[in-house]
Amino acid sequence: MIDRFDHIVLTVRSLEAMLSFYERVLGFKRELRPGAPASLKFGRQKINVHESDRTFEPKAASPTPGSGDFCLITQRPIDEAVAHLEACGVAIELGPVARNGALGPMISVYFRDPDENLIEVSRYDDQGA
Repeated sequence: MIDRFDHIVLTVRSLEAMLSFYERVLGFKRELRPGAPASLKFGRQKINVHESDRTFEPKAASPTPGSGDFCLITQRPIDEAVAHLEACGVAIELGPVARNGALGPMISVYFRDPDENLIEVSRYDDQGA
């Protein structure tokens, strides 16, 4: 019945800080439309971004900055992702480490955004490390 995610929502303290981080570090593109949440687009997905004091309805029961934890897939070798994160001044919390994703074995690296959401960037083993 379900094919894929379309979007997730992050509640943030500072809209500009988060939009800038995801653009600079992950190459996402911001989308701003009047009367709609700000979005960060990448591939065929997006992250809607709600400021904690200006959320949109309907919303989660307890939207809280820093409560996100999600995995993004890269096509690039994981060592390139690590080098890029380091060049951007992003501290790596864990990795590269072996993990098992929705499609099988992968190599992952973990770091945090400005609100301390946990971000995992992974590459599937069948693409090489």
